[in-house]
Amino acid sequence: MLELKAITKRYSAIPAVRNVSFVLKPGEITGYLGPNGAGKSTTIKMMAGLLDPTKGEILYRGHPIHSNLFAYKSIIGYVPEQSEVYRHLSAWDYLFMVGRLRGLSDRLLRAKVTDLMSFFGLSAEMDMAMASYSKGMVQKVLIASALLHDPEVLLLDEPLSGLDVTTALVIKDLLMLLARERKIIIYSSHILEVVEKVCSRVIIIDRGIISADDSVENLSRLMNLPSLEEIFSRLVVRGDPESTARGIVKSIRRES
Repeated sequence: MLELKAITKRYSAIPAVRNVSFVLKPGEITGYLGPNGAGKSTTIKMMAGLLDPTKGEILYRGHPIHSNLFAYKSIIGYVPEQSEVYRHLSAWDYLFMVGRLRGLSDRLLRAKVTDLMSFFGLSAEMDMAMASYSKGMVQKVLIASALLHDPEVLLLDEPLSGLDVTTALVIKDLLMLLARERKIIIYSSHILEVVEKVCSRVIIIDRGIISADDSVENLSRLMNLPSLEEIFSRLVVRGDPESTARGIVKSIRRES
C-alpha cells in the first residue's frame, strides 16, 4: 500500500499541492486527473522520491519512503511527463545502463532488452542513437526502462504521449494485466476516455486540492452524469468550452 498523508508542496510561497491525502492499493489502477498546473506531475515526482514534500509524508507499506529512499526507488517504475533520456545513447545502451543501476545481470538484461525492443517494434533501431528517434520511439524506451526490473509500483505521468494507436492499445492491456498481478499503479493523463476504460478509480485534483476520489461509476451516479468527461468538466472546467471554441473560430476568421 502506498499512502500520501496531508502532502503539501510549495515553490517559494506558492502551493502547487495542498494537503493531499490518498491511498493506492495493490491491484488497483488509479487515474490521476486535473487541468494543466493542477499539481499532478508534482505529486507523482514526490511519490517517485524526486521531490521532497514541504509538509506531510509518503508511506510505503506503513514506512516513510525517505527512511530508506534507495530501497523504495528499487521497487518503483516511473515514466515522467517529459522525455528525459540520454539521447546520445542507443536504446540498447540506455536500457543496459538503467538495468545495471537496478542490479540486473547482463545475461538477464540481454534477454529482457531484446524482448522489450521486439515487443515495442524497435528491434531494427535499438542500436541507433536516440537523438534520431521520434517522440513516440523515445516514449517506448521510457516505458521499457520503467518495466525492466518488474517493479511493485508504477508511476505513469502521461505514458501514452506520442505513441501510435497500436502501442497505446498494448499499454492499456498491459496495465490491466499488471493490475491483476497486484501491482500498484497510478496513471496521470489528459486522455479521459482511456482513463475511463482502464482505471478502477479516479482522483481529480484542481489547483493543488483533491476535488474527487471515487470509482467512475460512483461519481457518475452521485453527480448524475454519464461520462468521465462530463464529470471532469463539472468539477474543474471553468467557463464554457463550446463558447470559447466559437470565439476562437470567430477570431481566426477576422479579416480586418
